[in-house]
Amino acid sequence: MTSQTLTKVDHSAFKTNQIIIIALNILAFLLNLPVFAAIVALAMGIGSLIKKPGFGFVYSSMLKPHGWMKPDVLDDNPEPHRFAQFVGFLFMVDGSAALFLGSSLLGWTVVWIVVALAALNAFGGFCVGCAMYYWLARFNLPGFSKQPPAGTFLGMKPKAGATA
Repeated sequence: MTSQTLTKVDHSAFKTNQIIIIALNILAFLLNLPVFAAIVALAMGIGSLIKKPGFGFVYSSMLKPHGWMKPDVLDDNPEPHRFAQFVGFLFMVDGSAALFLGSSLLGWTVVWIVVALAALNAFGGFCVGCAMYYWLARFNLPGFSKQPPAGTFLGMKPKAGATA
């Protein structure tokens, strides 16, 4: 691991984002409403552009101020999380497009992949997109320069007090 400066990152905003992604996509499937999957894709795309979790506004404007969800601020790199959200956005665009074009099996399969990966992150603390980012950094790809916080396995949520 190389020496790097970490940022204070609130993982509760990520968890809120992931739970909403899961809930909306399951609702989309149960009600057979591809428009909900498209809304998830749109939110993830906007979040990628503004460099914040797409549904992070729910956390910052409702959950956190009312004390319904406590901050989980850790020393971490925000870039892998942004990359993971962008990859999720690409998957959701593909899944939504397949649904709107009449390929239900393909569309719902892609949507369920996003649900599974968001659940793994929200409830298991492992971010596949973050792991992908760190692997790409190991190959010295331009734009992928960060390393996981010291003592943190690729893609796993850092422990409190982890530093580079």
